[in-house]
Amino acid sequence: MKLDAEWLRRAETVAVMRALGEAFFVGGCVRNTLLGVPVSDVDIATPLLPEEVIARVEAAGLKAVPTGLSHGTVTVVSGGVAHEVTTFRRDIETDGRHAVVAFTQDVAEDAARRDFTMNALYAAEDGAVIDPLSGLADLQARRVRFIGDAAARIGEDALRMLRFYRFFAQYGVGEADAEARAAISARVGDLAGLSAERVTQEMRKLLGAGDPLAAVVAMAEDGVLAKVLPGFDVALLPWVVRAGGAQDWFVRALALGGERSRLRLSGVEERAFAQAETAWALGAGVEERAYRFGAKAALRVATLEAGILRRGVGADVAALAEVGASRVLPVRAADLCPPLEPGPALGAALKAAEEAWVASGFALEREALVAVALAEG
Repeated sequence: MKLDAEWLRRAETVAVMRALGEAFFVGGCVRNTLLGVPVSDVDIATPLLPEEVIARVEAAGLKAVPTGLSHGTVTVVSGGVAHEVTTFRRDIETDGRHAVVAFTQDVAEDAARRDFTMNALYAAEDGAVIDPLSGLADLQARRVRFIGDAAARIGEDALRMLRFYRFFAQYGVGEADAEARAAISARVGDLAGLSAERVTQEMRKLLGAGDPLAAVVAMAEDGVLAKVLPGFDVALLPWVVRAGGAQDWFVRALALGGERSRLRLSGVEERAFAQAETAWALGAGVEERAYRFGAKAALRVATLEAGILRRGVGADVAALAEVGASRVLPVRAADLCPPLEPGPALGAALKAAEEAWVASGFALEREALVAVALAEG
């Protein structure tokens, strides 16, 4: 079997492979190409030691950045495109978060230290697929399965528990692997040792999958979801997923509810959650919510409400949200001065005009709103 993909023939990538001489594509770029889904990063594995990688690519006029020499990783920049090149390695010591590795010349040893069989696929420069652990059959069956003993793989890195459900959400079909779920259920306590950043990264990807429902239900049944979203309720999620709209991890997290104390969110994300939750609590239409909280918050709440009502999101919702977000109150402070003076009374007058305008469905025009404001002032 051979890969056939545009990225494989990209001049920048060809230059890296030819400079190395002994190298293989590995992991996501191989997996996704075989599945026919987009490839975001091109990772390369090689039997060459890091020092030799640096020497060869620099001799070819490419830039080498020693991003992780202790783990055998060199980032090679070719024509402005970054390629992560990692020496074949095997684990000699792990503690659930970090690993001590030794370099190897054996591709099978390198494959054996990876997490899932579908990620242990390699390809030569010409695209010929190399399958040292029979992962191709699992990939073709869309079966997410740990390499070797599931409990051992989880013991090496606790993040693999979340990665299992995330990969199942993104690539799996049918029932999630029973051995993996049993091993995870036995070690859910290890999730407490993961950083909030790593947990958040996995949950973003998982909830942003096309249909994460089966994975989320499995997480709930296996005791994992309670560790990352304490107090969750999965009942609304199936209907929100069916409601359609964008694959928005925010709206799915809102549907699950619970505490977000195990997530590390940016200030922008925190405000987005707060806006959506406040908009949800406001008994109003799409246009008013968009005017008060922005189009995104209004769309997210519309999706939640569609899920509650067991229906799809209306075709006109996005347009209404854009209209609402772009509205500007027709009356300004300058329209009221005089007779009003700057101060609390002026603020109250403008507020009264705004509320009357919103209550009218944004229909009242400037003259009527000035009258409302002056009556209040």
